Amino acid sequence: MSTSKRSTIIVEHLRKQQMLEAIARGKRLDGRAFDEQRPLEIETDVIKKANGSARVKLGNTEVIAGVKVETGEPFEGLENKGALIVSAEVLPVASPHAEPGPPDEEVIELARVVDRGVRESEMVDLDKLVLVPGKIVYTIFVDCSVINADGNLFDATSYATVAAILTAKIPVLEMQGDKVVDTGKTMPMPVTTVPVSITQVKIGDAILVDPVSEEEGAMDARITISTTEEGFCALQKGYTGSFTIEEIKKAAETARIKGEQVRAKLKEATTKYGQ
Repeated sequence: MSTSKRSTIIVEHLRKQQMLEAIARGKRLDGRAFDEQRPLEIETDVIKKANGSARVKLGNTEVIAGVKVETGEPFEGLENKGALIVSAEVLPVASPHAEPGPPDEEVIELARVVDRGVRESEMVDLDKLVLVPGKIVYTIFVDCSVINADGNLFDATSYATVAAILTAKIPVLEMQGDKVVDTGKTMPMPVTTVPVSITQVKIGDAILVDPVSEEEGAMDARITISTTEEGFCALQKGYTGSFTIEEIKKAAETARIKGEQVRAKLKEATTKYGQ
């Protein structure tokens, strides 16, 4: 092992020990309270050729999402609904642990969790995205790129996805014979609600909101809870540790309260788009 690599391992170990000692005293290394999120910044219309787009910064974690609207065949069993597909990638420049090539298990999980929060909330009224029932529907692609990874990719990617959908304009298409014709007009995405995910990790007996990378490296378990104005819509538990029933109840209440705050920011950032 090289001297530089050995030094890096020693520094990481010492940093982890400092973090665990701070948590035992009821503190976090960055000074936040256990239930405090990092600063959230939302910028919209960042990709001019996309139908909708957003850049989100959650602390030092940064994600860009773009919406592309196309037409295609409906999913099997959902012949009278439009299609929604969320994909994610972590760019190699985003993290020293990210590598070029096919997505690994963590990136696949990231896309799945974000997709589930949007889909289970029924944020987009897919019934309104049908051109020819059973044959041709609108297909909404949301592509997310993590450009800087410093923990909690789930929430940052979810917020970018939701903001991009909220700003999206759909081309108004019509059938002329058996051809799909673009009328040159647009309409807002048929949005019904605004889902918000809140991710929390368990380290020892402490539950921390919006973990940074160092905290994720020491976590025993993770839970992501998504809410809408109406209530809870999705939950994903990750990692090998467990939560007690009381811890889940507390995490759910935290997700509800924090979700309201983030939802207000998302709506404020996208008001000019008429959603």
